[in-house]
This record gives sequence, structure tokens and C-alpha cells, in this order.
Amino acid sequence: MSYLFNAIVIIILLVLVGLFLFTWFISKRVEAGLPPEGKFINIRGNQIHYLEQGQGPSVVMIHGLSGVAQNFGYQVLGDIAKDHRVIAIDRPGSGYSVRHPRSSADLGVQADIVAELIDALALDKPLVVGHSLGGAVALATALRYPDKVSGLALVAPLTHMPSETSKAFAALNIPYMWLRKLVGWTLAIPLSIRNREKVMDIVFGPEAVPKDFPTRGGGYLGMRPSQFLSASTDMHAVPDSLPAMQQSYGSLSLPVAVLYGREDRILNPQEQGQALVDALPGAELELIDGGHMLPITQPDVTSAFIRRVLQRVKAS
Repeated sequence: MSYLFNAIVIIILLVLVGLFLFTWFISKRVEAGLPPEGKFINIRGNQIHYLEQGQGPSVVMIHGLSGVAQNFGYQVLGDIAKDHRVIAIDRPGSGYSVRHPRSSADLGVQADIVAELIDALALDKPLVVGHSLGGAVALATALRYPDKVSGLALVAPLTHMPSETSKAFAALNIPYMWLRKLVGWTLAIPLSIRNREKVMDIVFGPEAVPKDFPTRGGGYLGMRPSQFLSASTDMHAVPDSLPAMQQSYGSLSLPVAVLYGREDRILNPQEQGQALVDALPGAELELIDGGHMLPITQPDVTSAFIRRVLQRVKAS
């Protein structure tokens, strides 16, 4: 029996080593093919990577769960940058941003980092654009630092605790950090390759995934253990702060607008978009035909939406 047990242990270890080496190889290939395109700044020990384009009034763009700054690269960033200074950030741990080992993924902490970045880059009360989880970070920033933000343009934002978690993010539901690291460096990348089409159908559906999303949209950057660890940590941090935030939305006095796709398969437009508008007098909700990834699938519509919010900010 001892020989059998030892043999099983050796086989398991060999499999884990093989998975680790495969993950390391894929991660290095991704980073070689998609090196960082922007600049870096240290905020509270977090190495934040950001894209910057244009001149004029400031706009800060914050991506969603498991996303990257390049998600705004489908015209949205470039269009708004024609007459604005646009900063699109990789949230801590995402893309090429590195979260400090002792830094929290709490929405308030992420908001603190955004606020300090606004100060460090001398951005004068920017409009903050938040997509998906980035919408929750944008809301947290406005709640904690109302004098640093001129308005919010929220695209398919997370605003309230969802009634259920999307199946697309089921693999992220790992409560223990040690287990996240084990899965992230062994199973996560092979399984994401295997299940990619199924997951992307949920994330983008009913709209098609652009063929160049892995490169132009930064999709391949998700094929790294650091991205998996960050996304899982982010997801588990949401319940620690979002419920309290929900009680404070009525205190916001700046222009807020929400854009949602009626067929969103990640977040419910009524639970999230309509619920925010109901809690925040003066907020506006625009519903269009489409899914969750509007900055990528409908960049023209998203850019026009952002410009309408910019006009509201200017008028206010």
C-alpha cells in the first residue's frame, strides 16, 4: 500500500509541476506579445499602469472585473482623447498594475488609489467612467472624494449586490488565498483556454466577440495567474463594502448617468442600473440593445454616451 500511495503522490506532484510550467510558459508568451503600452506610477506601494492620451479636461476610465485598460481601446479612449486628457488605468492587480502584498481589494481602498492618482497626475476634477466593477470603484471614489470628481459615466456598472453570480465568474469563487494561488498557478489557465468560448459567450453575449479582442482589447492578458488571483480577490472583496455604499448613493450631488444593454448576461440592468437611478435623484439611465461589454462591442454608442455626460458636467 505504501508503494501505491507514494506512486500516487509522485504522479500528482508531476501533474502539478506540469501545470505550473504550462502556466508559466503561457504567461511569459502573453507578456512578450503584449508588453505594457502605458506609464507607471507608484500609489501607496501599488505599481499602477495607465494609458494616457489627449489634452484638455480630464477623464479617468476604470475597467471591470478581470479586465484591463485596453478594454477602452476600441475607439472609446481615442475618441474622447480628441479633446480631453484621458487616463485609462489598470486597476491594482489587473493588466500590468501590481497590487502591494498588504493592500486590500476593498472598493474603498481602490477608490483611495484612484483619488491619489488624480492628485498625482494633477487631474482637475475629472469625469470618471466606470465599466462593470469599475462602476462600483467610480461610485466609491465619488462617495469618498466628492470634491475630486466632476461626474460619473457608468457603463453596465455594478451598483448593488447581485442576486446571483454569473456563471462566467464561477471559477473565481475561491475563498482562501492559498487555494487561489494554487489554482491560479495550475488549473486556472488551462481551464480558461478550454472554456474560453463558453465564457466569452456569456460575457459578450448576445453580441459577438471581436476577433481581435485577445490583442487589441487585451484579452490575452487574462491568461496569466496574476490576473486570476486579482479577479478572485476583487470579487470576494465586494460584499465587504458594496452594501454600505448602497445606503449612501442619495448623498451624491454630481451628474451621474448609466448606460446598460438590455440583454446583459453578467449584471441585471434593473437590479443595477434602475436601482441606482431610483436611489439617486437626478441620475439618468439609458437602455440600449446589447450585452455587457459595450465599450468593446458598441464603442460609438459608448463614446456618445460619455460625451453627453461631459456636456451635463459642463452645464452644471
